[in-house]
Amino acid sequence: MIPFALRLAVSGGRAAVLRLLTITAAVAIGVGLLLSTLASINAVEKSNDRVLWLNSAAASRTGTADADPLWWRNSVEYYDGEELLRLQVAGTGPTSPVPPGVPALPKAGEYYASPALAKLIRETPAVELGDRFPGTLVGEVGAEALRSPDSLLALVGQSPEELSARPGARQVTSIATTLPAGCDSSQECPGMGVRGDAMTLILSVVAGALLFPVLIFIGTATRLSAATREQRYAAMRLVGATPRQITVISTVESVVASAAGTVLGFAVHLLLRPLVATVPFTGRRFFLDDLVLTPVQAVAVLLGVPLVAAAAARLALRRVTISPLGVSRRVTPKPPTAWRVVPLLAGLAELGWFVGRRPETTDGQTAAYLTGFLVIMLGLVIAGPWLTMTAARLVAARTSRPATLIAVRRLADDPKAGFRSVAGLVLALFVTTATVAIIGTIDANRGALSGDPATRTAVEHGVRMDEPPMAASAPEHVLAGLRAVPGFKGLVVAHSNPAGVARDPQDPPGWVPVLVACSDLATAPVLGHCAAGAGVAAVPQHGLLDLRSQAEVEWPTAPVTADEVAALPVAALYVTTDGSKAAMEQTRTLLSREFPDQVARMVADWGSTQQQELAGWRQLADVVLLTTLPIAGCSLAVSVVAGLSDRRRPFAMLRLTGAPLRLLQRVIGLESGLPLLVVAAVSTGTGFGAAAMFLKSQMDYDLVSPGAVYFALVVLGLVASLGIIASTLPLLRRLTGPEAARNG
Repeated sequence: MIPFALRLAVSGGRAAVLRLLTITAAVAIGVGLLLSTLASINAVEKSNDRVLWLNSAAASRTGTADADPLWWRNSVEYYDGEELLRLQVAGTGPTSPVPPGVPALPKAGEYYASPALAKLIRETPAVELGDRFPGTLVGEVGAEALRSPDSLLALVGQSPEELSARPGARQVTSIATTLPAGCDSSQECPGMGVRGDAMTLILSVVAGALLFPVLIFIGTATRLSAATREQRYAAMRLVGATPRQITVISTVESVVASAAGTVLGFAVHLLLRPLVATVPFTGRRFFLDDLVLTPVQAVAVLLGVPLVAAAAARLALRRVTISPLGVSRRVTPKPPTAWRVVPLLAGLAELGWFVGRRPETTDGQTAAYLTGFLVIMLGLVIAGPWLTMTAARLVAARTSRPATLIAVRRLADDPKAGFRSVAGLVLALFVTTATVAIIGTIDANRGALSGDPATRTAVEHGVRMDEPPMAASAPEHVLAGLRAVPGFKGLVVAHSNPAGVARDPQDPPGWVPVLVACSDLATAPVLGHCAAGAGVAAVPQHGLLDLRSQAEVEWPTAPVTADEVAALPVAALYVTTDGSKAAMEQTRTLLSREFPDQVARMVADWGSTQQQELAGWRQLADVVLLTTLPIAGCSLAVSVVAGLSDRRRPFAMLRLTGAPLRLLQRVIGLESGLPLLVVAAVSTGTGFGAAAMFLKSQMDYDLVSPGAVYFALVVLGLVASLGIIASTLPLLRRLTGPEAARNG
């Protein structure tokens, strides 16, 4: 029977071969996208694991080895908004551990740089970046030690005597290969990667969201010409074929095309890898070698897709085996019932139940929320036909136009077929709405870290309350060098206040204001101003770090003279510029060279970690938008073409009886457009509802409406979908010619 089924599959004439080729191509595209999605998820984990070595000096790490100690010091710096990790090392003997990515430890006066940093140093004026690394660049750090091709990392060699005297330097005897037990900050564990409860949870939700539209697309592709095959198999049943024989034939026919498509899908994945590697899934590009599949994933896809196609064929043809006469006579299938909305409501109820009952562990949260979102997506697919039928019946009761009546009657009789064409797009809209709403709300609640535009042009140095004073006094050559920077605007020298002059008794212990000469404060209005006639102001230390402009703030007058303040140690320098990158980076470089134990930051850098996290989440929303909508568009195009092919004979008969082609085109447009718009509205509303419950449960945030960009993209996506439907209409003339009436 199997050889006969194979011969039947490929010898059915030009139409049969074309159908097999179309299914094969569609499955290949779907499998290629599925594999790319799985590889992207794997790449996040691989890039995280590759930078574990950066945590070698974490305080909580206990790993040791019998080797000469290596002095180690982390320093997180910044360049143009990007984090730059300076790792200073000094070996104490020949067996000192060597970090990965370099052939040997750099000697004092030497340094290695990541390829991205080395390129940046070559292309940027030295006063803006290169002068921060005095010494000789002896090589580049290999990819095996970097998280991304864009990573900015410098491995700087120093003498043991010099480095051991630096604050924060520690000795290590082995390189870390696992995440330390505790990491308080990125400074503590610079190789922590994108780990974290929230990021893990969101990645899980997004991964699940990406897979669903891809699976819908593959399922749609394997059902191409399903109605035609159903009629053929019904005819075979009526002439004596057994249900078992029909099952074998249909299974072989589906497996042949889907198996070929699956194999080609691996080739599509290989072709897509360079493109996928450039997508900053977590805010940074991937190395091409990170986009790999596990053997389990490869085997599961290689075997799973054909098996699923075979199962889908068996389910799709169950009417043939049960009632071939009904299929042959095109009996109207049983209409869906209202029970189909139960899974959708169950998914929403699950998310709602966890509001105020958030699971304590990450695994528990992932299980609670991910299953809720997946049940909702499954519920949308199950409820879609019932919603389509209900909307069609409502429209049918209120219209008398021929095209509308034909379209809605067909939708009411077979809502499953009508919804199937838009199922992928409906899921894409749900995923997009939920993702954008969640990430947009998080961004709105934490986005204040962006800071006031006026504060973004300033560079401060050494103002952290837990740090000692920068210097006993500000060297004149440093002050002169800062004022000589093109784009310099103002300079405030903040002095330590060991006597606690003008301290606010309401402040916590240790919160002592710094003292600033009013003549300095006048040069930097963004920091506030003195009272009229005052000589020295007491400025809270956090005032220098405030991300908002304080031009209207009048600081308290300190009862000391300007000369007395000038004799106090310098706690911080605050430099305002014209906002140009060259001015800010040159200022930062000058300060970094003079005060290497402290970090020169701009206001955006203070929130850099969270900003990068937010940027990564926003990037995830963009990835979802740019990935799911095209996949859904492919699914829609395949579904509409399949619908035209399956019903070419009825349409041909209508044309022969005098129905104009334009009438049939309106029918096709309405059949696809009505379920698209109706179920899309339900899907979008469900997306907002699910996002609101997730945000309230997980983070206690109220939903913030996404901006106009989201709504514009949704409208654009719906218009593009209608355009895809319209682009298939010209096929109607060719598919519904007189020969279709004879041969269909």
